[in-house]
Amino acid sequence: MTLLSVNLNKIAVLRNSRGGHEPDICHAAQTCIESGCGGITVHPRPDQRHVRPDDVRALAAMLGGRVEYNIEGNPFAPARGGYPGLIALAREVRPTQVTLVPDGDGQITSDHGFDLVRDSDRLRPLVAELNEFGCRVSLFVDAAVQDFAMAKAMGVQRIEIYTGPYAQAFAEGQPEAALAACADTARRAQQAGLAVNAGHDLSQANLGTFKAAIPGLAEVSIGHALIGEALYQGLASTVRNYLQILR
Repeated sequence: MTLLSVNLNKIAVLRNSRGGHEPDICHAAQTCIESGCGGITVHPRPDQRHVRPDDVRALAAMLGGRVEYNIEGNPFAPARGGYPGLIALAREVRPTQVTLVPDGDGQITSDHGFDLVRDSDRLRPLVAELNEFGCRVSLFVDAAVQDFAMAKAMGVQRIEIYTGPYAQAFAEGQPEAALAACADTARRAQQAGLAVNAGHDLSQANLGTFKAAIPGLAEVSIGHALIGEALYQGLASTVRNYLQILR
């Protein structure tokens, strides 16, 4: 079955809006695990506007290898303040997977993938370093990317398809072209020897259609919609609903 990794960034957003420690991100992770999810995702950013480095460390200690741990981030963003940088965090906590995402400080959320032709020389040594830590490496890519042999050659094991355009097209009632682009991207990545993850704006409404179109989908990382739906349905029930869709 496709693994569900729950992104907990929005739990941290809610906590940070008030200060203090509630809602507790480790408590949320435990609830998700008890409900059957196979992974926990966080995306610490240098401005620390949601998940912070101490959250990354606390979750690593709390998870203890019981489920997969996926840390997302921009490997090119320099350390600042209390943020040590993505590679340094990975060296410290040794997550199962590091998903490399080319997001900048001005972005509210991730909204595009890597240009592999432009970025490969900078990415290659960082991917090698992460592999030395025992981390699986996934690259965030747009649908219709062409350079999967290059990604495979630099030591990447997976891609994560940016599904924002598909989700938008689905909401507008015309998902066919965007879905076909994602399916073609997945097929070509798999042919190059890469496993396929997906994430961004996936929800209970659009996930089933997406999964049906992507044979062998390894993992979905879902946060914003899942946490929003959990406000009405409860976190445990919402996680179980997603797992049922993935079955």
